[in-house]
Amino acid sequence: MGPLQGIRVVEMSGIGPAPFCAMVLADLGAEVVRIVRPGTPVDPRDVLSRSRPTVEVDITTAQGQAAVLALVEQADMLIEGFRPGVMEKNGLGPHECQARNPRLIYGRMTGWGQFGPLAHAAGHDINYIAITGALHSIGRRDETPPPPINFVGDFGGGGMLLLVGLLAALHEVRQSGVGQVIDAAMSDGTSLLAAFIHGLRAQGHWQDQRASNLLDGAAPFYDTYRCADGGFIALGAIEPKFYQELRDRCGLQDSVFDDQMNTDCWATQKQALAGIIALRTRDEWCALLEGTDVCFAPVLDWAQAPHHPHNRARETFVTVQEVVHPAPAPRFSRTTPSLPQAPHAMSLEQAMQRWGAGR
Repeated sequence: MGPLQGIRVVEMSGIGPAPFCAMVLADLGAEVVRIVRPGTPVDPRDVLSRSRPTVEVDITTAQGQAAVLALVEQADMLIEGFRPGVMEKNGLGPHECQARNPRLIYGRMTGWGQFGPLAHAAGHDINYIAITGALHSIGRRDETPPPPINFVGDFGGGGMLLLVGLLAALHEVRQSGVGQVIDAAMSDGTSLLAAFIHGLRAQGHWQDQRASNLLDGAAPFYDTYRCADGGFIALGAIEPKFYQELRDRCGLQDSVFDDQMNTDCWATQKQALAGIIALRTRDEWCALLEGTDVCFAPVLDWAQAPHHPHNRARETFVTVQEVVHPAPAPRFSRTTPSLPQAPHAMSLEQAMQRWGAGR
């Protein structure tokens, strides 16, 4: 099930953003075959590998290359996340693959892109977001920028942007009949995610110093706070009517809170608000503020998040073989995606037979 039912994808196994992209395609109904090195174990706890079979192929051999090309002939897309030139070295570059299937969409996922001074250099998410300005903007003033996990580069600016490119090319190929190569770089994608901030800077509404702006922890009404029990809450009461409700519900009647957007008052306001928040537990603040227009939420850890009433009502998380998975997203009114399945092994012969490859 799912809106991409009937679409076939060859995924060359990698780490991080490329498997994430393939996972979402599989979630949405595409039939994905994941090519891995011989001897690669299949771990049912590997959430990124869900909902698609894993097939062992040695692409360094002529036999392995021929097998991949046979699958490519039957595919709509190929996804790879190697350094530039690796697929070409193994006879599976865009030229070879599209010679066998001119309609093939060839998705390439890298940190630095297929060209540029850094194209062949090693790196990880933290490096790719560092050169875009994004990493500099994260964290408290006068502290080193903290590694923000690998959401920004790997998954937002990487895998998700590759997904957008693949789906756009899938639409275009139905008109032109000719596939194309998608060069998705995490450095490019992270820069794109920051379009809003670039606009604010151009308008004079954003400073380069960390924790000086509306959305980076400087504003007292848009930050996280520690509660009496050591838990945390998140506030986002930006709009004046939401800020007023925050004041009303939390008893912020002191005149220090009167001038909401005066940045000169923010440090004093934050210190006062932190003292008030620290008087109650997180659950007490939930009882008072959750579900109101204060723009409030408890800060939950990974174990707590699946049990939040909103996430439970929407079935935002599902359990597959005792492993918690984020459910497929977004929601579709007709072509509802199937529930995820644990990753599983499949022989090369089964995969080729399934797709009618090599005939």
